[in-house]
Amino acid sequence: MDRGTDKAEQGTATEPDEPGRVPLAVVVVDRDGLVSHWSRGARRLFGVPKDEAIGRTALDLLPVSGALPEEEDTTPYAACDGLGPDLESSLDGGLSYPAAGRARLTASGGGRVDILWWAYPLVTPGPERLLVLAADAEGLRADDGERIAPGLALHTDFPGAEDLARRLPEILPSMSVGESARIVAQVLELGYPILEFSQNDRVPVTPDWGVARRAERKARRERAARALAAGEPVPEDLRDEGEDLEYAAVREHLEFLNEVSGRIGTSLDLSRTIIEVSKAVVPRFTDVAGTYLREQVVAGEGFPDGVPDTTTMWHRVAVEHTDEPGRWDDVVPVGEAMPFPAHTPFFQCMTTGEPVLVPRISEELGHAIAAQFEKRDIRPLITGRSMLVVPLKARHVVLGFMILLRHPERPVFNDMDRVTGAELAARAGLVLDNARMYTFQENVAETLQDSMLPHIPPRMAGCDIATRYLPGTLLGRVGGDWFDAVKLPGGRTAFVVGDVMGHGLNSAAMMGQLRTAVQTMAGLDLPPAQLLRNLDDLAQRLGDTYLATCLYAVYDPIASELHLANAGHIPPVLVRADDGRSELLDLPTGAPIGVGGVPFEAIRMRVEPGDRLVMCTDGLVEVRGEDIGVGLATLCESAAHPAASMDDACDTIIRALNIQGGRKDDVALLMARLNGIEPDDVAEWRLALDPAEAGRARAAVREQLHDWGLAKLAGSAELMVSELVTNAVRHSHTRPVELRLVRGDTLLCEVDDDDHELPTLLSSGSLDDAGRGLRVVSTLSREWGTSRTKAGKTVWFELTLPRR
Repeated sequence: MDRGTDKAEQGTATEPDEPGRVPLAVVVVDRDGLVSHWSRGARRLFGVPKDEAIGRTALDLLPVSGALPEEEDTTPYAACDGLGPDLESSLDGGLSYPAAGRARLTASGGGRVDILWWAYPLVTPGPERLLVLAADAEGLRADDGERIAPGLALHTDFPGAEDLARRLPEILPSMSVGESARIVAQVLELGYPILEFSQNDRVPVTPDWGVARRAERKARRERAARALAAGEPVPEDLRDEGEDLEYAAVREHLEFLNEVSGRIGTSLDLSRTIIEVSKAVVPRFTDVAGTYLREQVVAGEGFPDGVPDTTTMWHRVAVEHTDEPGRWDDVVPVGEAMPFPAHTPFFQCMTTGEPVLVPRISEELGHAIAAQFEKRDIRPLITGRSMLVVPLKARHVVLGFMILLRHPERPVFNDMDRVTGAELAARAGLVLDNARMYTFQENVAETLQDSMLPHIPPRMAGCDIATRYLPGTLLGRVGGDWFDAVKLPGGRTAFVVGDVMGHGLNSAAMMGQLRTAVQTMAGLDLPPAQLLRNLDDLAQRLGDTYLATCLYAVYDPIASELHLANAGHIPPVLVRADDGRSELLDLPTGAPIGVGGVPFEAIRMRVEPGDRLVMCTDGLVEVRGEDIGVGLATLCESAAHPAASMDDACDTIIRALNIQGGRKDDVALLMARLNGIEPDDVAEWRLALDPAEAGRARAAVREQLHDWGLAKLAGSAELMVSELVTNAVRHSHTRPVELRLVRGDTLLCEVDDDDHELPTLLSSGSLDDAGRGLRVVSTLSREWGTSRTKAGKTVWFELTLPRR
């Protein structure tokens, strides 16, 4: 270690240079090419004082007159094209990577200075751009061509530097005092922190100088490379070159793995991840890459169990190659599934979980592999190529494998390639498993959400219905939004839209409970306000963790009337058929479900045939940072746009509100066109509590069906009406029995009485009297059911209308 003093500032060194160390000139150049630091070593080497150097152009202080020639080279300096110009371009801003070399500079006194130099680009928050180290080459000729690593000399007058150098090993016990002094010198001399250091690392780039000529070194390296490629020991005289080549090869493989790691796993989409993995290795590492995955992985199912065997189906999910387009497509098409027999390298890889290396595919092995492809001859594509089969594993389970092939003229896969391939496959396996788990969880979420959403027919009594559900982001993939449409007695339909606050499985579970409760209470024909009151009580019993909003509307197509109640939900939109005008309905808002102790109010309003009712959740109209009134206004405007169908009308609203996949909140939308039922399509009778009324009912139904042109249904309808009226007359108390026929998309028949006990379908023998009526109805009708009403109960059935 060279230690300078005050006399050294004037050009006199009082202590000799430490053997094995080279005193360095340290120069820092800023982004403008000006010198911002000039060490005392630079003063000694170039003879320019620090105060004259700071702020000057680096090229003026370090004029390059030519490269230093090789030993025994008689080429004039001016004719050399060595590394001298690289220093000039480095100082001029043309360097983006570490560089080193030899140069001949013209000193301030006119003499020539032969130097070794190192240049390192700097990435700092300040203006510093380049660190240049230089050393006098004259004293290095006796080192017999050894590479010299720069060692920073301690040229500093900072107080306490020596004490700090002695104390640093106390913090880092593995550090020597000499190493500590070097680090302290760099910190205090240059003002830069030491981010990372190793006592054994080489300098990134060192000057290539010595007695060996370039051509000789190249030949020696080629000999060492051939020995390494053949797996033979490197001769003793080439050991240094062999070690350098091994070091370079390892560094290249690590760089490749680092590059591949950055290119794969950019998405959780399984298909995209598969393509990324295949493209990452072609053509740099291999010429052909075929990826096979187990069936469960491709299907996005759970984690595959057990070790694969000869019956395991493997799906070819990607084939990437550098051959001419289409050459592999017909022989090994993507999407094909196949098992692999026990004698193949693929089976060995999938069962052991280890890479399998085949230096060259022989004719015999090529024939064995080709036997798996039936009538397709794959031998011309694989014979003579080098093959590496690597497993794609996660959590010690083989998810798939990759078949890597190199062209015959390319070097065969070696042991280092095997290690690289195994590491590559390990990283790819983890990425694929992440994508598989995401796909599996996404499928579970979608299945759960679909199971909780109703399948509403597009047409119900007196109305057409269209719905949309859009999941939110991962947070809201399973959410608490829902909609429903429930068939009610009297040809009526109940429309429901609700939103449990929050996201995730808990919200979805709460939503499922509330939706089931609404369906049950709607079947009891409860008035809207009473239904919400009961729903609020239920939510209180389920717990106070969740709140929900709900909008409940009952449409009577015969009376052309809507009966609505609201529990904290955004109001619905009604689009008038006569003038296309849309409006937000002014409803009593009410408190959300779960608050408790708050009354709910309902309103009745007249509607006309063709009017449209639009109900949605706040995810459709609410945007973070924006007034919800803007979204509601857009909803009204878009709902009024003419559309060819109900589905088109829903899509228009979705587009207008810019609803895209990946929103944070989920969206539920229900639109109903209220067509109404004409009075001529409804027939009603009141029947006395007399068993003889069953005959009157049969006659009335027969006559009405003939008037409607439905005589083909008369026989079945008469029989079922007779059974239902007989039961109603028998069990009714004081109120007359009501019989109603409604002609719509189906023929609906309803019988009302004042008995609250619902009939049940019983097993009955051929001689039993009880239970035969409902058995007949169940057999002959398209659909039938019972429901409680405020006054008693309704039993109904439907018949499919004959084709005209």
